[in-house]
Amino acid sequence: MDPATIIGIVLAFGALFGMIQLEGVNLMGLLLPAPIILVFGATIGVGIAGTTIRDAILSFTKIPRAFTGKVIPPQSVIDGIVGLAEKARSEGLLSLEAEAEKMDDPFMKGALQNIADGTDGEELRILLEDEMESRLAADRTASKFFMSLGGYAPTVGIVGTVVSLTHVLENLAQPDELGHMIAAAFVATLWGLLTANFLWLPIGARLKKLADLDEARMTLLLEGVLAVQAGSQPRLLGERLKAMVPSHALEQGAKGAKATSRVDAGDRGVSV
Repeated sequence: MDPATIIGIVLAFGALFGMIQLEGVNLMGLLLPAPIILVFGATIGVGIAGTTIRDAILSFTKIPRAFTGKVIPPQSVIDGIVGLAEKARSEGLLSLEAEAEKMDDPFMKGALQNIADGTDGEELRILLEDEMESRLAADRTASKFFMSLGGYAPTVGIVGTVVSLTHVLENLAQPDELGHMIAAAFVATLWGLLTANFLWLPIGARLKKLADLDEARMTLLLEGVLAVQAGSQPRLLGERLKAMVPSHALEQGAKGAKATSRVDAGDRGVSV
C-alpha cells in the first residue's frame, strides 16, 4: 500500500488544526451542523445529478482504493516477464499454462492462457487492449466523479453563505448578535473550500494516478507477453521494457526489490 493519500490528507488537516490553535479560533464555532449538512448533501446531490446512479455508487465504492491502492514497481513487472520469457524459451509456450494458474492478476492470467492456447498475436493484442480499457474505465469514472464534486463544493458553500447572510440582514435590529451571525455565515464557504481541496480533489487525483499507473503496468505486460509469444530473447526483452519506463521509476523499483530481498533472501518468486 502506498500511504501518500493518507499522509497528505492528515498533514493538510493537521496544518489547518494548527492554524486554528495559533489563531485562537473556537473549533466548535466551525463545526456547525447546518452548513456541514448543506455542503456535503448538496455537493453529493448535484454530483449524482451530473452522472448516473450506477456510476455514483461505483465511485463511492472506489474510495477505499484511493487510500489503500497498491503501486507495483515497474522493475518487478519487468523481472517477472523476463522470467516468463526464459521459461518459454527453455520449455516452450505450453509451459506458460502452468504459470497462468499461479497468477493473481486476471489480466496476466488471461494473456498467458491465450498464449498457451495458440491465439494469434494480432488477435491477442486487440483482446488485451480492449480488456485494458475496460479495466481502467472504473477508476477513471470514479476520478471524474470526485473531481466534479471538488468543483461543485466551493459554489455550494457560497450558496450556504448567501442564505446565512440573508438571515443576518433580517436581524439588523439585533446588533449584539450580528458579529456571531456573520461569522457563522462564512462557515459554509469554509466547508465548501475545505471539502473540495482536502477531500474530493485529492481522492479524484489519486484515483486518476492509480489508473495511469495501472495503464503503464498493463502496457508493459501487454508488450512483454506479446514479445514472449514471438520468442524474443529474454535479455533484450528486459532492455526493451526498461526503455519504456522513466529512469526514476526503475530506480524506485530497484530499491523496493532490494528491501524485499533483505526481508526474505530465500524468496526468488516475482509477482506480476
